[in-house]
Amino acid sequence: MKWISRTISEFAAGVTYEDLSPDAIYEVKRFLYDSIGCALGGSRAHDVRILRDVVDELGGVGECTLIGDGRTTSCYHAALLNSLMIRVMDYNDIYWKQDPSHPSDLIPAVLAMAERQGKSGRDLILGVALAYEFEQRLCEAAYPGIRERKWHHATLTAFASPIAAGKMLDLSVDEMVNAIAISGCHNLTIGAVTAGKLTMMKNTVDPMATASGVMAALMAKRGYIGTEAIFEGKEGLFDTLGPDWKPDVLTNGLGESWRITQCGMKAFPTEALTHAPITATLKLVKENDIHPDQVVSVTVKTIARAVDILADPTKYRPDTKETADHSLPYVVSAAIADRMITPLQFADDKLRDPVIRGLLPKVKAVADPESEAAFPAKQLVEVIIETTDGKTYSERREYPKGDPRDPMTESDLDDKFRALAAGICSPDRMTQIKQSIWNLEHLPARAFAAGLLGDL
Repeated sequence: MKWISRTISEFAAGVTYEDLSPDAIYEVKRFLYDSIGCALGGSRAHDVRILRDVVDELGGVGECTLIGDGRTTSCYHAALLNSLMIRVMDYNDIYWKQDPSHPSDLIPAVLAMAERQGKSGRDLILGVALAYEFEQRLCEAAYPGIRERKWHHATLTAFASPIAAGKMLDLSVDEMVNAIAISGCHNLTIGAVTAGKLTMMKNTVDPMATASGVMAALMAKRGYIGTEAIFEGKEGLFDTLGPDWKPDVLTNGLGESWRITQCGMKAFPTEALTHAPITATLKLVKENDIHPDQVVSVTVKTIARAVDILADPTKYRPDTKETADHSLPYVVSAAIADRMITPLQFADDKLRDPVIRGLLPKVKAVADPESEAAFPAKQLVEVIIETTDGKTYSERREYPKGDPRDPMTESDLDDKFRALAAGICSPDRMTQIKQSIWNLEHLPARAFAAGLLGDL
């Protein structure tokens, strides 16, 4: 029999830029633009400053660019740190089928290796498309998702990242098989990173899994051997994390279409399942001019896992950004109080805002059978606000802004990028970055990374 890792590797090693569809290339550029904006916004975060100091202390060959920094470091550390910059604000993309993930976390693995190897912009585009392809397929393969089995989706990233990095290293089929096995066999991530009170690790486990793929690809290139039966073999991924996998999801129809066209973007810097409730809440308060002092109660009907992840007791006492952006009571309360959800709503002083704090106990999340039946095809939610005058207002949403069915427009993306990059690079440099992304197939990857993303 042929193991799944070999089928994947044969496709990944053989696919070319010419095999990409025009819509896949278009989406790669959109997600690059969105992700670079997230990285610039995240480049000054406390988490990033700590990790940057650690990277400086460890040192390494200056071969790859740190976004927004001007400095260079090893490909491994560049992938790790740049990925954290993209992830740290919880503002980067989202794909949620059986499992959630943020495929853009893997972009820095492609970017670092493409810069190191002197690859073309076309190679870089292809690598990003591959990263999304297998990250998203892995999210669809477990029924139910591994999040329901108390494992974090960074577990899946560790299997996709060596494919993306390995393509930039021109790994052979055998080498790609080994890279997948090397990274996948030691990166299972427990669900504790997103349970209860959240910490910096919520943003860090995926970057670690991304960097692991870079290391695995380098090891495989030099002849390191891994277990080929890493998915379906004895004590492999499927066996270890339980039954009810659909292995064919990982290999069926490879190259016939591209998963990146089905990925969503974030209109808010919060956990994905909060987006539809936020969208509904903002519509209600704005259209009906509802003010915080008028609110008696807020009921959010959603899926059971949203209640479990986003409305446990710690989410009613958020004292960190990481907990607040995963708190359904907090984001709904902030949407009512401020009529917007931006990074400003997660500043330390805002977490103590008495108006928002006063609204928190009025928000109740309810597991709804209709929402459960619709998921994951739809993220069906209903927000019901009862006011002091005895009126009740309700709004239903089947999916949030940023979903492929309601995509962010070019203007939306420009606004988001400018807000994130403000104070970090000039308007002229913002324009240069955007233009370079939309003309990436004509640029060397090294010119793009070092010349445009470095010292801003």
